[in-house]
Amino acid sequence: MFAYDPTLLAAVQTAPQSVSEVLDILHTIDATCIDGDGLKWFNWLYLQVTEAVAARVAAGGFTDPAWLAELDVHFAALYFSALKSSLAGQPAPSCWQILFQCRDQAAIARIQFALAGINAHINHDLPAAIVSTCEATGATPDRSVHYQDYTALNTTLDNLVEMAKKTLHVRLLGDALPPVSRLEDTIAAWSVTAAREAAWQNAQHLWVLPRAPFLDVLDGFTTVIGKTLLVPVVG
Repeated sequence: MFAYDPTLLAAVQTAPQSVSEVLDILHTIDATCIDGDGLKWFNWLYLQVTEAVAARVAAGGFTDPAWLAELDVHFAALYFSALKSSLAGQPAPSCWQILFQCRDQAAIARIQFALAGINAHINHDLPAAIVSTCEATGATPDRSVHYQDYTALNTTLDNLVEMAKKTLHVRLLGDALPPVSRLEDTIAAWSVTAAREAAWQNAQHLWVLPRAPFLDVLDGFTTVIGKTLLVPVVG
């Protein structure tokens, strides 16, 4: 879709092993994508989020910062994996593919791309990342200290998304949006705190249920939301 897609594909070939490597990949994607690429605006917001998490981990702002760092890596790897599959022409989760397929649609606002990516990443990827992190660390997705650390991020993440709602409230190419009540209502309704709480609950289900069917259900649900978020703005 874009001439630099092979550069993006090269950037996500290897799964990250640390938060530092996650940030390196996010910075590469940010530097590669032009403003007219919708992927840039989800990646930009995700970069802000990851930098905030990394700073708090480094400052010892959690009871178990190593667990949060592990979750950060597992979580980011799912975004990179979806992007890798799509760029290589292989199947990717539908909730991601709908975003990747309309990266160049100028009638979609930057904030729509950002929120559609956050939707796919939290509603579909985050439950799986919580489960894989628990498996890697010998933990369980219960209401333990890890859940407390997890929810401690909510205010920071909500603030970043609220900032993005203002900063990215322009068309993909940067020109002003017309007044659109549907878009305003959709954007206003988005809550990271609510989405992350649902993701933790879904991780608890995923812990005990057959995983492939449950993830398929999550993908279908998340795709419906994503399509709503990505309706072009006319006028």
